[in-house]
Amino acid sequence: MAVKNAKVYENKQFVLREFSFPNGTIISNFNNLVVLPAFCDVHVHLREPGFSYKETIFSGSRAAARGGYSDVCSMPNLSPVPDTAENLQQQLDIIKRDAVINVHPYASITMGQKGEKLVDFEKLSHAFAFSDDGKGVQSEDLMRQAMINAKRLGKIIVAHCEENSLLRGGYIHDGEYAKLHNHKGICSESEWVPIERDLRLAKEIGCKYHVCHISTKESVDLIRKAKADGVDVTCETAPHYLVFNDMDLKEEGRFKMNPPIRSEADRLALVEGIKDGTIDMIATDHAPHSEEEKSKGLEKSAFGVVGIETAFPVMYTHLVKTGIITLEKLVEIMSLNPRSRFGIADSGYTVWDLDKEITVNSDDFLSLGKATPFENAKLFGECLLTVCGGKIVYEK
Repeated sequence: MAVKNAKVYENKQFVLREFSFPNGTIISNFNNLVVLPAFCDVHVHLREPGFSYKETIFSGSRAAARGGYSDVCSMPNLSPVPDTAENLQQQLDIIKRDAVINVHPYASITMGQKGEKLVDFEKLSHAFAFSDDGKGVQSEDLMRQAMINAKRLGKIIVAHCEENSLLRGGYIHDGEYAKLHNHKGICSESEWVPIERDLRLAKEIGCKYHVCHISTKESVDLIRKAKADGVDVTCETAPHYLVFNDMDLKEEGRFKMNPPIRSEADRLALVEGIKDGTIDMIATDHAPHSEEEKSKGLEKSAFGVVGIETAFPVMYTHLVKTGIITLEKLVEIMSLNPRSRFGIADSGYTVWDLDKEITVNSDDFLSLGKATPFENAKLFGECLLTVCGGKIVYEK
């Protein structure tokens, strides 16, 4: 099927040209539709192996396809943790069998993500990158050695930055990952202090370094200064940190994530970081849980919200339609920049009706997780088609 005068993003701009879709595609009206390079999310939790009651690679990758993604990178807080080649292979086998898009799994930095002993980097050199996401690497010496190993292999260290000694309320353990007693105990210092440490190490060693889900104004400032100083650093933030501040919180599990939603000053600093390029990319930190785990209120629910099916409409509505950034800029931070940083090839495209107003209803999600802070939000943008590797992976 070929459409004339399709609005297509190419070479960092939109052009009107004829565009051919796969056979069988049905798009009755192409007015006001856009063809975008498929998105790439470097931070998702697909929960398999080990926690498939929360999400599976099949359900999570279908949800991603519906969100316009052809590539996602899956975090390692799994069971077994991908801390050996054998454990990583378990995940790779499921991806090969069940994933409908490209899934790139991280290997962990430390054995069992316990922060005590490094993994064998050489034996995991085929891994996409290394991260202990969900936990911060507390030992400076261990992080230094991890960066040395990663540099030798040309890999990126991807850091969840959280300093345990600065947390209020202490930790409890549930067998999957550490959780705070009090959501409000995750102070800003617990994020930016380890970022400051790691930036110093990354400059010393010359390692490629990426910071997960930044949420504070201090984090933005530190990374901005480090980039100006020549440090090889990139970072991400998530849609909920760019839209909400702590005055929007409700006593519901769908507002509980780590790091938490912070002040309006932090939100504005993040928006400015998007505008000036300090923040390189949007990642969803898509983290599904069961209904039971998210139904215990803000204090006692599990950390994590879902977002991969709503990320583009949220960002288009709140950043583009408001004139904060251009649509071209949004494509850069949701597709081009993550692919460039992590060496992920462009593998597809996605078609969106930007004039379509939608109401977020988690009952309609393809993800098994339903906890979203954007429940009932009025947004613009509906995905009509996602193609990955020449195959239709989602069609409305």
